Amino acid sequence: MIDKGRIKRAGGIVLLAVLLLLVGSIAGCGGADKLDPEPAPPIEEKTLPDPEPVPIPEPEPAPAFTAPLTGLPLEKEAAERPIAVMINNMGQARPQSGLPHADMVWEVLAEGGITRLVAIFQSDGFKDPIGPIRSNRPYLIEIGDTFNAILAHAGASTEGYDILQHQGKAYLDEISNAGSYFWREKFRKAPHNLYSSIEKLRAGAARKKYKDVVAIPAYPFSDVGATIGGITATKVDIHFLLKNYKVSYVFDEVKKLYFRSINDKPHTDLTTEEQLAAANLAVIGTKHRTYDDYGRLEVDLKSGGPAVLIQLGQAVECSWVRADDGAIRLMKDGRELPFVPGKTFYHIVPLTPSFGDHLSYS
Repeated sequence: MIDKGRIKRAGGIVLLAVLLLLVGSIAGCGGADKLDPEPAPPIEEKTLPDPEPVPIPEPEPAPAFTAPLTGLPLEKEAAERPIAVMINNMGQARPQSGLPHADMVWEVLAEGGITRLVAIFQSDGFKDPIGPIRSNRPYLIEIGDTFNAILAHAGASTEGYDILQHQGKAYLDEISNAGSYFWREKFRKAPHNLYSSIEKLRAGAARKKYKDVVAIPAYPFSDVGATIGGITATKVDIHFLLKNYKVSYVFDEVKKLYFRSINDKPHTDLTTEEQLAAANLAVIGTKHRTYDDYGRLEVDLKSGGPAVLIQLGQAVECSWVRADDGAIRLMKDGRELPFVPGKTFYHIVPLTPSFGDHLSYS
């Protein structure tokens, strides 16, 4: 007789065995996974972009043009004929107008120990007035001639008129031939109130059909100037003749300019109220001779002599010569000394009692 209970028990045992086999198989598969993992997907290598090239700054383009008398860059060519204006420098005439626009300014003795300024205008087109304007002298004409300039003045000495009228000079004289190109201001008394402008003077020159293009002397320029072997000169004093008249300059290290004073007061421009300043100071010694009771002078601008060029806080002793082209040039060891680009102020002092008696610097 079949024992049903035993069969059930046997079937349960078989079922249990099958289940255990299945679990073991699953566990084995899991263990195999742990022992032999599937290889990880390859890491994708990212290629970095090439670095942006660093731009190399282009050098500053050379200026299209350079002013012939200052060495400063210009947007358009300065080819017009220079104009030399005789500027009153008496106390009643200061502060003057227009001098900051001059390319070069020359200071030289006139009668009675006072000085006169010859302002050379060439590269700067401006509308400010120029003045006060005074009379001409033979050596002032000679200064203007070194630039082939048109001369602007009010009257002249007898010798001056003889040169102007008989040597074919280009001149605009308020008294004799060009009065309409000048005017007088009411805020000053005559003769310290005569003015003109570049626009009027060029119009006067055109009316008289003077040449408007001439050979303009060329000067050497250098950013470092001619200071090698120089002597420190950040404070400069210049005496002409009168003890109560002193010109002085102080060097500004930042602006690289010498700022001008008269009797220790800033010498300013009436229109702009700016203190006059220059990049170069030239002091030249010449023979002076008084030839009449009025005190008129002969000033030798041909023979050459001692000179000092002052720039960038340094003074260089040298000599001046009148070159074949008529220009006055500063020489040392057989070569012409370069100016620093900018304006230049010249000072012509007597050789008596000595050149050194008129100049000091420290």
